Amino acid sequence: MKAIRVAVSAAGIAAMVAVVASGQTALLAADGELKAEAVADTNGNLHVPNAYRTTYEFLGTWAIAADQGQGSQELHVVYASPGTITAYRRDGHFPDGTILVKEVHFAATGQMTTGTVSHADKLRGWFVMVKDSRGRYPGNNMWGDGWGWGWFDAANPSTPSRSLPLPGGGVAASLDYRENCKSCHLPAQATDWIYVDGYPPLKR
Repeated sequence: MKAIRVAVSAAGIAAMVAVVASGQTALLAADGELKAEAVADTNGNLHVPNAYRTTYEFLGTWAIAADQGQGSQELHVVYASPGTITAYRRDGHFPDGTILVKEVHFAATGQMTTGTVSHADKLRGWFVMVKDSRGRYPGNNMWGDGWGWGWFDAANPSTPSRSLPLPGGGVAASLDYRENCKSCHLPAQATDWIYVDGYPPLKR
């Protein structure tokens, strides 16, 4: 009976190791790296992770005020790969391999029983960021300052877009994070380029 228990235990451990090695879950490994579904190919080209709405952790939502009138112009809904919240609350930083997905929705605003209300309407696209403290893709202009960066139009979650949406509307053509991504995150440089104040689950 003891031998059987040992065999089952060993098999269970082997299975867990295999799952982590396959990159299909998000567990904190011994080296502190967050193991998550791979969202980059061998050249560092990103894509929007599959099933993130049901497998990732919800971090928070940002409301972008309308230029004119009441309500919001956009709503940004942010998810993090499994294990991110626990690791951040414990260590105070994002582990290597963390994946952040920000859904960008055009907002619809109207009157409801609670007053003027904005809600997510048409999906505009996604921002995807991957924590990378090792500089894995030095030749890819969408990687640097400790992260992989990417914008994806709603019609194509598999290929980074050359048209990056700008705050308040409009687009900029670039596939270099330094030109359009970094400047927006500059005020959050002290918190690893992420506006963590907007994410209540990260707070202890």
